[in-house]
Amino acid sequence: MVRQRSILSLILVLVTTFLISCGGPSVATAPPTYTPDQVAKIQVYVPDIEVVRDRSEELKTLIKSGEWIDVGNFIHGPITEARLNMTYVIPNLLPQDQPKARQISKAFLSHLVKIDQAAKVGNTSLALSSYKDAFVDIDKFLQLIPEVGDS
Repeated sequence: MVRQRSILSLILVLVTTFLISCGGPSVATAPPTYTPDQVAKIQVYVPDIEVVRDRSEELKTLIKSGEWIDVGNFIHGPITEARLNMTYVIPNLLPQDQPKARQISKAFLSHLVKIDQAAKVGNTSLALSSYKDAFVDIDKFLQLIPEVGDS
């Protein structure tokens, strides 16, 4: 009985040693980075998004003064183009950033719809709060964009 246990122990030690020796060191993978082509594609759309962000005070002024037709024109014009540019940028972002970018884009659209609905009924307070949220979304989205030297 003792002899069987020692043989069994020896076999287990040999099998364990063999399995450990077969497993090589794990290969560290480099974190994903942007290719120069991806950065170039992204940078085509970024200026239009930044222009809309820089015009945020213009929309705020239109809302405060109750110029609802101009608010609607601004939302359906430059801001909608910015959202369209956001959708062009998303596939070129790193895979781990794409879901967050899609979520931000959906939230941005939701805030634009709220501004538009508020403009239709003349609700200044709802339009202003949604306006603030919309431009926070633009800033969040722009934070996901790689710098030109990040390739």
